[in-house]
Amino acid sequence: MSLAKKICVVGGGVMGEALARGMIDSGLVKREEVGVSDIDEQRLTHLRKTLGVRTFTENREAVRDAETIIIAVKPDVAGMVLDELREAVTEDQLIISIAAGITIRYVAERLGGKGRVVRVMPNQPCQVGEGASVISPGPGASDADLEWAEKIFKSVGRAVVLDEKHLNAATALNGSGPAYIYLVIEALADGGVREGLPRSAALLLSAQTVLGAAKMVLETGRHPAQLRDMVATPGGTTMAALHSLERDKIRGALINAVSAAKKRADELTPR
Repeated sequence: MSLAKKICVVGGGVMGEALARGMIDSGLVKREEVGVSDIDEQRLTHLRKTLGVRTFTENREAVRDAETIIIAVKPDVAGMVLDELREAVTEDQLIISIAAGITIRYVAERLGGKGRVVRVMPNQPCQVGEGASVISPGPGASDADLEWAEKIFKSVGRAVVLDEKHLNAATALNGSGPAYIYLVIEALADGGVREGLPRSAALLLSAQTVLGAAKMVLETGRHPAQLRDMVATPGGTTMAALHSLERDKIRGALINAVSAAKKRADELTPR
């Protein structure tokens, strides 16, 4: 039997919807193999209409015939949801948790040691198929479980596998990272407006430039410094701008931002 074809997404919010949509649109699963549970009837109606998935208001009923259960709820309700599922989950089910800051140990303990647990830190761009996800397998997860989790999250972007000890750092980088980049996009656009560009044009140029630069890194495999040097003509406009950025300590500011987010993630992680 193929691994984990029937999937239940517990939590029908934007991330739950993004994962369901990505799996279906990529052909990884059929829409009738996906169930979504949520307490919000309006969300469930939306998901039925747009994705054609099965929907449930009762979590225990939703997970009953699932081979893979994706926990896609907010961290503050994760404990309550896991407690609710404790009697419904079986040893044969794969549990994938994307609840930020919730450890593999915490999930396993709340479920009474049942199920095989994989923890994932995805990010907001999963909603547009350009996510960056970090996958960490629990002690009971098999190679096949890990391979399946990778397929799920590669259906909404790119994914890497790391030990769980790196998850808070990943939260600080890819989890919070889109917010840093939105700030960069906004600031670049403001710079264009300051120099006379129309606001709409400046925002489009800024966002597309960030998208294109990221794609250059990913698709060429070249180091960012090498690509930067290809743009920076000696004595030219780019070198003048780079000098200004270094003088204003943008590099240190971004490094410090990731470190600050990592510190806060450590503080919020259940012990």
